[in-house]
Amino acid sequence: MTEPTRAPSAVDAIAEEWVDTLVELDPLVGTYIGRSEANSRFGDFSPAGHERYVAEAKKTLAALDAARPVDSIDEVTKTDLSSELRLDLESSDAQLHLRDLNVIASPAQGIREIFDIMPTATVDDWEDVSARLKALPDAIAGYIETLRLGIERGVTPAKRQVREVFEQAKKYSADEGFFVWLAATASPADGQLPASLASDLSVNAGRAAVAYRSFADFLAHELEPVAQEQDAVGRDIYALQSRRFLGATIDLDETYEWGIDELARMVAEQESIAREIKPGASVEEAIAFLDGDASRKLNGTEALQQWMQETSDRAVAELGRSHFDIPEEIRTIECMIAPTQEGGIYYTGPTDDFSRPGRMWWSVPEGVTEFDTWRELTTVYHEGVPGHHLQIGQAVYNRAKLNTWRRQLAGTSGHAEGWALYAERLMEQLGYLDDPADRLGMLDGQRMRAARVVLDIGVHLGKPHLDGTGTWTADDAFAFLGKNVNMNEGFVRFEVHRYLGWPGQAPSYKVGQRIWEQLRDEYSRREGNAFDIKEFHRKALDLGGVGLDTLKRTLLAD
Repeated sequence: MTEPTRAPSAVDAIAEEWVDTLVELDPLVGTYIGRSEANSRFGDFSPAGHERYVAEAKKTLAALDAARPVDSIDEVTKTDLSSELRLDLESSDAQLHLRDLNVIASPAQGIREIFDIMPTATVDDWEDVSARLKALPDAIAGYIETLRLGIERGVTPAKRQVREVFEQAKKYSADEGFFVWLAATASPADGQLPASLASDLSVNAGRAAVAYRSFADFLAHELEPVAQEQDAVGRDIYALQSRRFLGATIDLDETYEWGIDELARMVAEQESIAREIKPGASVEEAIAFLDGDASRKLNGTEALQQWMQETSDRAVAELGRSHFDIPEEIRTIECMIAPTQEGGIYYTGPTDDFSRPGRMWWSVPEGVTEFDTWRELTTVYHEGVPGHHLQIGQAVYNRAKLNTWRRQLAGTSGHAEGWALYAERLMEQLGYLDDPADRLGMLDGQRMRAARVVLDIGVHLGKPHLDGTGTWTADDAFAFLGKNVNMNEGFVRFEVHRYLGWPGQAPSYKVGQRIWEQLRDEYSRREGNAFDIKEFHRKALDLGGVGLDTLKRTLLAD
């Protein structure tokens, strides 16, 4: 699998310089990709920081426009990096940064969440943690300054998002909240924490908590009273965000109708499998039957972590012999119980030198001690192999051809999450979900992803409601999702708030899967009897993260 090292080009140099610029402007990016020099800092979240980013983006875009690609790899880099930068500039013109507050992916969460993946093995690592905690109040102050400018210009997020983030900020800043816990549990693997550092950590953690307290106060008393009443963002902003999350331009109205049909197909498939599990049973009755099966349960987070690891290791070993080329460097994936208790499962990629491997994280809510394997088997494949770990790890491994931006930062949600859903269906086709219970668990997730295509486009574009009574509202969204997921009220509530505050992201999973499957089928038709799915996967993943339009154009090029 080793290939000759490709000589870096002028386009590569521009991309590498852009990575350096990003790390300088946004040190959180540096931490995510393992650039340790950035670990003690935050970037400038103020309007001045945004203007500096815009200036650097324009400078890089001009350099790309003037550069001449030397090969197909350069063509992809130039196309996708230029597209990303132009989208950033469009978003700036639309003043989206002034309303950048939502329940899942805004600076309100990012400033806190970066501590989850910071190295903590050495005393030096904890020095960085302490320094970043010390810098946190200035980061929050800059963010508040940006949101205040939004208030001044009448560009604000929705009230619903403000209220929910207020609750998050209160939780972060609590006396027994995250920051206090972080300082109290500091324990390097390479020795004792010096008393002076322990004291600094405690002081800086306290100041970080106070900063989030001031942020909560700002949200409640300044932003919430003037925030938007309406949750929907409208067609123009939605189309912009859809392009960002997919790396493709789609017909939103056609996609909405397809989503309705896809949801109906998922429901019919679930109903059929429910009858396999228990003759004559409805989906709800089959789920209740499985929930009562003790043989399909795991008790405690230790058992959960062990099961995740064993399942992942087995998938790597077996798929590496059949449908994928899996380099030795990415045959290691660490399955982790996250230090937070916020719910959700997610993946973080390896550092460029693989010193930090790819990791699958499970954030287990407080009080949850029982887990159903039939629900979660497909999730392990989604986050691990052949899902995100294979996809992202392969790009990182491919140093011989891809620059750092292509390996570590390029790509879209539609590419990544679409691949992960494609991987779930592939595992069914390969026989890994032959147990009807496991297939029902997979379809539970696929049905949710189809439902949110309909919900997300329906609400934000004000489409006619499915029952023919008026147009979609947020209240409709809660009821609709509740009917289409087998989850508790708290999960439904958070998910709908996520969709309302992060327009275009949720549909990118299912739409991305649709595009991946269409591409594979078109590629197969073109190749005829010569089609080799292992070769298709290798060629696709060797590109690294790309926009879906670029993926299609590149793989189908003559």
